[in-house]
Amino acid sequence: MDFELPELDRKETKRKLEAHLEKYRLFKYLTFEEREASTTASAEIRYHGPTNQTGDQTASAAIYNADEMERRKHFCERTERAVKHLPPMERFLIETRYMSENSDYITDYNVYCHEFKPPISAPTYDKIRWKAFYRLALNLNIAVTKR
Repeated sequence: MDFELPELDRKETKRKLEAHLEKYRLFKYLTFEEREASTTASAEIRYHGPTNQTGDQTASAAIYNADEMERRKHFCERTERAVKHLPPMERFLIETRYMSENSDYITDYNVYCHEFKPPISAPTYDKIRWKAFYRLALNLNIAVTKR
C-alpha cells in the first residue's frame, strides 16, 4: 500500500489558514452581540403579501442566538483540537503567533527572536511554520493542492 501526501500551493494555503486563524481570534476574543426582538411598531408603510405566512420574531432571534453561539464554540474547539495535535515547537509557534489575544501586534521577528528559548533563525522559523501550516491545513480540511 503506497500513500503520498499531497503537494500544497503554499501561498493559497497560507492565506486560507491565516484567514481561518483570524476568524478564530474574532470568535474567541470578541463578545457576541445577541439579536433582540423589536418591541415597538415601525412607522414605515408595509405592503402585505400572502396572509398565510406567520412569523415569530422572538423565536427567530432566540434560535439565531443559540445556534450562532454553538457554531462559534464548535469552530474554536475544532481549531484548538487541531493545534493540540501538532508537535510541541509547531504548537508553540501557532499559539504564540496566531492564537493569542494580541497576536495582531506580534510579528514573526518577535516570535523567533524573543519567544523561542534559545532564539532561532528566520529560515528555521519559516520551516517550522510551514510544517505547522501543512499539518493544520490538512487537519482542518482547508488545504489548497497544486494543480
